[in-house]
Amino acid sequence: MTAAPAGATRDTRRIRDTQSAALAWLSAHRGEFALGEDALDPDCQVNFTWKPLGELAQVCATVRLHTPPTDPLHAQAGDLLRFAWEQTDHGGLFVELQRLEPFATYPLEIYSVFAAAGLRHPGYEAAAATVARSRGWRLTEQEPTRRLGVLRAERRSGIRRPEDAARVLRSTWLGGRAEPWAFERAAGYSLTHVVFHLTDWGHDPQGVPADLAGYLADWLPPWLDTCLDAGMWDLSCELLVVAASLPGGPDAALLTDSWARLAPAQYASGALPEEEPDRGADGGRGPEPDFPHCYHSTLMAAFAAALTLARLPADAAAGAPGATAHRYGGQGVPG
Repeated sequence: MTAAPAGATRDTRRIRDTQSAALAWLSAHRGEFALGEDALDPDCQVNFTWKPLGELAQVCATVRLHTPPTDPLHAQAGDLLRFAWEQTDHGGLFVELQRLEPFATYPLEIYSVFAAAGLRHPGYEAAAATVARSRGWRLTEQEPTRRLGVLRAERRSGIRRPEDAARVLRSTWLGGRAEPWAFERAAGYSLTHVVFHLTDWGHDPQGVPADLAGYLADWLPPWLDTCLDAGMWDLSCELLVVAASLPGGPDAALLTDSWARLAPAQYASGALPEEEPDRGADGGRGPEPDFPHCYHSTLMAAFAAALTLARLPADAAAGAPGATAHRYGGQGVPG
């Protein structure tokens, strides 16, 4: 774990410690993110192979973006990002996926994470752009939230084609401003990912339209409070990302209070369970969950911490790494 600097406040130290411990756990378990020999098999379980690797890359790219090069967490995240890129044979496996599943969108969605971080494979981009011009690609049936993600992946990968993202947005739960009392787990994950896509994973808060920003400003606090009370740590972290991604600056009190409630859920190893485990008769939590049940929430903790520290007001984040994160944008990772 890397300590917060001496000038950090108690609140930012807590967030920094949570982020540092999460990254330490991710580094210790990097082997479990590795692609196996079956990564190109037709029966490959994408959600347990390619998806975790892409999520690792996205979180580490975000941490790098919001930490100065002198910060040890910057180097640690860069090392994990390089590891993820190497797992794809420096982009070569995306070419094979394109050949095997030309109309599957997940290869482009994952590749775009690397492209946004400056890691590119021109051959794959050319092949993907060719398929994206086809009717088959344009007419692929997807839920609106997923469609927004594909459109974001296209833009990140240099693919430009006409499709009305604003129209797609208004077909989502968040874009249609559903009744706030209709919020539940599925709606929560849908709305967080809509914000991820609109803001390019927290990089562009101005990507959230004003009416949706106002809707979230009103209703995100009670939704987050409910999830924290229920011990839904994974969704709570995603909602914290949203809270730190809105235009106009985040609610510092909401963020610091939420982190004070979330941080104790982290195990000493740095792992954060998806949900609070059932207590035993003695009130103990028991052993930490296995990799599939804590890797995503641990990633989201690191992601949420990076954006929180980057966007807390200067007086709250004084001395915390990331407080001047905008200075470090656009740095790719050497391949």
